[in-house]
Amino acid sequence: MNKFIGTGVALITPFTEDLQVDVKALKKLVNFQIENGIDYLVVLGTTGESVTLTSEEKKQVVKTVVSENNGRIPLVLGIGGNCTAKVVEEIKSTDLSAFDAVLSVSPYYNKPSQEGIYQHYKTVAAASPKPVIMYNVPGRTASNMLPETVQRIAQDCENIIGIKEAAGDMVQAMKLINLVPDGFLVISGDDMITLPMVLAGGHGVISVIGQGFPAEFSKMVKLGLERKVDEAYKLHYKVAPSIDLIFSEGNPVGIKALLEKRNICKNTLRLPLVKSSSGLTDKINSFVSKF
Repeated sequence: MNKFIGTGVALITPFTEDLQVDVKALKKLVNFQIENGIDYLVVLGTTGESVTLTSEEKKQVVKTVVSENNGRIPLVLGIGGNCTAKVVEEIKSTDLSAFDAVLSVSPYYNKPSQEGIYQHYKTVAAASPKPVIMYNVPGRTASNMLPETVQRIAQDCENIIGIKEAAGDMVQAMKLINLVPDGFLVISGDDMITLPMVLAGGHGVISVIGQGFPAEFSKMVKLGLERKVDEAYKLHYKVAPSIDLIFSEGNPVGIKALLEKRNICKNTLRLPLVKSSSGLTDKINSFVSKF
């Protein structure tokens, strides 16, 4: 799926100071991405604080993004969970007509075996009318999808077209890239090792920092895909300090502070997340000012 080669961003959900969905800021954020070269948008993922949104608020976010995008770039919708039946039910009951794929996180908390992960995705793939991108993020799920499991799923499930790999393990990423069939997308879910993964044969990124610096990060990925290594690494090292900053107190805590400095949205989050400390906010503001 060539539309997912390059840079996608996992959109935040902006909130007003009284913690309502900030539609105006969300529209501004969408346009900021598109105007600065982002290739596709991911809606209602972890970065979007989707677990704190009501069903009606999720519909509001989807409607806003779909309308503002107006077909300009591909859209991916996050639908995942740790109950396979509920994930299937949500996929079947959701209008996916405006979306090009579903991003579905590996089941969290339950800690399924590799066979359980395989059966979960096989069931999800059979239920989805849209292509599915898996999401491996063991730091959040407490279980790691092994490359051999991904290979098996990729071979057996035609509707699963790729994986967002966020284990933060470059050795695992290279093994994964080597094992999966040709055309199966290996997408970085770790901003810091995005460029090395692309140069190793990966297909791009679903990024958090990319929405803060969309022009620079998307250009870095493009240069990496073109094997213009020296130019790409110049941009990597320019952006890299901000990656450590935005994740130091959790996600999307840091990226919301950065986006406030860039006049995109307010630095407001819903509990149990809290806004960045004054010390971190100062460091982020200083970095953005000098960028």
